[in-house]
Amino acid sequence: MAMSNDLLIKQHSVIEFSAAEGCSAANIHARMKTVYGAMCILDRAVRKCMRIFKGEDPRETILHDRKRSGRPLSTSVTAHREEVDCMIRVNRRVKQKEIADEVGISKERVHHIVTTVPGYRKVSARGVPRQLTVAMKAQRKDMCTQLLER
Repeated sequence: MAMSNDLLIKQHSVIEFSAAEGCSAANIHARMKTVYGAMCILDRAVRKCMRIFKGEDPRETILHDRKRSGRPLSTSVTAHREEVDCMIRVNRRVKQKEIADEVGISKERVHHIVTTVPGYRKVSARGVPRQLTVAMKAQRKDMCTQLLER
């Protein structure tokens, strides 16, 4: 059962306060179980929180998740999409690694952009648009009839 972030923060506050009073983890969990019922966190989570809060000043404990370092998801920006699309139209045999190096984004993001946004797929090691135009269909038909006549 998924628990809301607010409820989790409330329960962490209860654990922090009870730990500062000197209650045991089993006692805290039993008291929380009567109040929160099925939405109470597990006993092992209470023990983990107790280890975190042990020896800290309750006034300085941060209950909210801190910002994490990492690369922002800016690779789906329209400029990247257009640049990838342009590179594929210029050279249909371009590799995703080459696109990633040229544009400066990860290979996985290039794969995501190539497969979802413009709608390309690999056919005979070339990126080919999924929707064929009428002229393309006619050209394929002519080539197939020529091969059949041979």
